[in-house]
This record gives sequence, structure tokens and C-alpha cells, in this order.
Amino acid sequence: MNFNILTLGCKVNQYESQAMREDMLNHGYTLSDDKDKADITIVNSCTVTSVSDAKNRKLINKIRRANPDGIIILTGCMPQAFPEETANFKNCDIVLGNAKRAVLIPTLENYLKNKHILVQISEHNGKNEVYENLHITSFGEHTRAFIKIEDGCNRFCSYCIIPYARGRVRSKSLTDLKTEVQRVAAGGYKEVVLVGINLSAYGLDEDYNLADAVECACSVDGIERVRLGSIEPERMDEDMVRRLAAQPKFCPQFHLSLQSGCDKTLKAMNRHYDTYEYAEIVARLRRTFDNSSITTDVMVGFAGEDDYDFEQSMQFVKSIGFAKVHVFPYSRRKGTVADKADDQVSPEIKEHRAKLMGNLVEESRAEFLRSQVGIVEDVLFERIRHGYLEGYTKNYTPVHIYSDDNTLCGTIQKVKITKADKDFCVGELV
Repeated sequence: MNFNILTLGCKVNQYESQAMREDMLNHGYTLSDDKDKADITIVNSCTVTSVSDAKNRKLINKIRRANPDGIIILTGCMPQAFPEETANFKNCDIVLGNAKRAVLIPTLENYLKNKHILVQISEHNGKNEVYENLHITSFGEHTRAFIKIEDGCNRFCSYCIIPYARGRVRSKSLTDLKTEVQRVAAGGYKEVVLVGINLSAYGLDEDYNLADAVECACSVDGIERVRLGSIEPERMDEDMVRRLAAQPKFCPQFHLSLQSGCDKTLKAMNRHYDTYEYAEIVARLRRTFDNSSITTDVMVGFAGEDDYDFEQSMQFVKSIGFAKVHVFPYSRRKGTVADKADDQVSPEIKEHRAKLMGNLVEESRAEFLRSQVGIVEDVLFERIRHGYLEGYTKNYTPVHIYSDDNTLCGTIQKVKITKADKDFCVGELV
């Protein structure tokens, strides 16, 4: 039987989809040649916003229309966060929660024998939860492999459903991490990206931390770069930063989640820092790492955000000078504290503020790219497209060079950056 896996959401979901793909292939199932039709379709869902849920349902309905006799397996955050909403499952044959991906194969084989709809969703049970130790040996056609090392979140930001979908913090052991990094290194990958639901909390449930994970990954022969996914800012203390800086393979790119540049809004969001602390952490990183890049996410139109709050957020974002910012309007999420707030911001105001913030951060992006001109950097080349060889520096600046030499894909080369374009830099091989 053949199968497809469709993934919505974050890099953690992408990692988990790859783990399921390898599990299916190892048990004799084959990938479908038709991306729209298969005997078995696995939908790995996201539930970060209500819009995400609508996308999940639309996709499932589309798959059922195209595959009336096919098997549909729903997994991921949506069924875990809202197990009572069984209408979400009506076109599905198997539903697996976020702690049940490891039983994909036996559950599927049970269904093939009995043809009974199967729903397996375990309740998150706090401190008694254990890390579901999935693993991968490759990551599709990419030159970097994303490796999940942490699951769950203890923060309970007032807008976020993820702690309910993912449970409490739990972490991959350092032994398992090293084994997995060795596997992807043997597959030819030069770079690994460590990811998690709350990556900064890695090891919080154990006797280690994120610096231990980075040191472990850096110790593997064949891996030349180790990068971090999105991190919460407040655990980037002096000791953590010092240990990261001691690793030559570590990439000085920090996606440091902000959400708002207004202290009143941060407090309403139940974020665990203020703008002063955030700015101090950014300054610490910039003092320690040469030519580092700081990127972030900024939400506009959060419940209770007035014009003055938004202006404060704009000014703070401008003062930091981010290399890149993902700007998005606040989306109400059923089951969260913020959804119950009376002072919701209208969609029109959210859209207007998102446009203003977007224009601001475009200027910041352009300034960062211009600051890279004249620098010689190591670039990991990934692909050829439109006559350019494309890759990334250690600080994740996208660089293009004029070349059709595909033997350079997957290699790291020294490049002098000669020009800044709209969203990338142009360079030449040294």
C-alpha cells in the first residue's frame, strides 16, 4: 500500500512527519507517486490558531473527496487540543494524539484487520509524561536536518493553546540526541537545527540544558554547523551564552521570540520578561557573537492593545534593529484566557497595524542585509534556481551567486558578499 503525509505547522511537526515517513517505509509501505491520491493519507495537523483548524478540516474534506476509499489518519495538535470536537474527525479513519505517533504502525495494522474507526488520544498528565523518542535518519532533500529535542510548554501564554496540545516540558536524552545526529551526519548532512515546542526549556525536566544539547551536537564528526530554532529569551543568561560561544560550529542566529514591544501588552500576554530584559539579552548576544543576527515574531492587535501600546511596540522593534521579523495579527483562540477578554481589537485595526509594522521591519531587514556587504562568510549551498546557486551563511543570511555548478550543492564555500538585494545578498566565490 502507498501513502502520503501532509504536514501543517511548525518545524517540530515537520520532524515528526519525517519520523512517521521513515517508520512507514521501514514497514514496507511505499510513497505514492501521486501527491493528491494515496491508499493512506496522514494529515499532521496544526492548531495554533482557529484558522489553522479550518485549514485542517478543509484539507481532510478535500482528501476524502479525492480518495473516497482511502484511509485518512489525523494526527498532530488539533485532535490533541480538542478531543471532544469529534466533528473534526468525521472523515478520518484513525485519529492519533500527540503522544501516539510511535504506535502509528500497529494502529494502522489493527485498522486494516478490523476496519473499525480508531481514536487514540491520551490526556496530558503533567509531570508523569515521558518524551516520545521518535528519530530520523534524513530530512527529505534538504541540506540541513531538523532534529526535535524537546516537547511541551509550561508557560501558558494567555493567547496560546499549545500547552494543552503538547503537554508539559519533556526532553530527548543527550545519548539519544547524539545517536540521531550521528545518523544524519552519516547521511551527508552538514548542518543540524535543534527544534522544540519551547526549545529554551530543553532539559528543564532533567539535569541539563540547551547548552548541553548544542555541545552534544557539535561533538559529532561530519556535522559542521549547529543551529537553534525559535527560542524564548529569558534563559539566554551569561553562562548559556558563554557556553554557546565556545562552540566553533554554533551558528550565531537567534530567533528570539518577542511578541510585543510594549510592557503592558507583554504582561497581558503572560510573557515572562519585559522590554528592558529583552534588550539586555540582545545586547549580550551582540557583545558575544560577531556578526550575529537577531530575528523574531511580533504580534499586533492583541486584546487590549490601544494606539499608544502599538506605538510603543513599534518604537521598541525599531530600536532593536532585527535582521528579520515575522509580523502577524492576533488571532483569537478558543480555550485561552485572551479569547475571553472584552477589549478585542477590530480586524480592520489589526490589518492596519500589521501593515505599519510590516513596513517598519522591511526597513530593518534591508539595513541588516546592507550591513553584510563586503564581508567574507562561509555559505552552505542548497540548490540552484533561476541561474543562481543559493545558500545561507552561519547567521542565516541568504546568499546567491551566479552559478549553475550543482556539484557545489551541499558544500560549504567561502563567499564575499558584494551586494544587498531586496531579501537576499549577492556574492562571489573567494
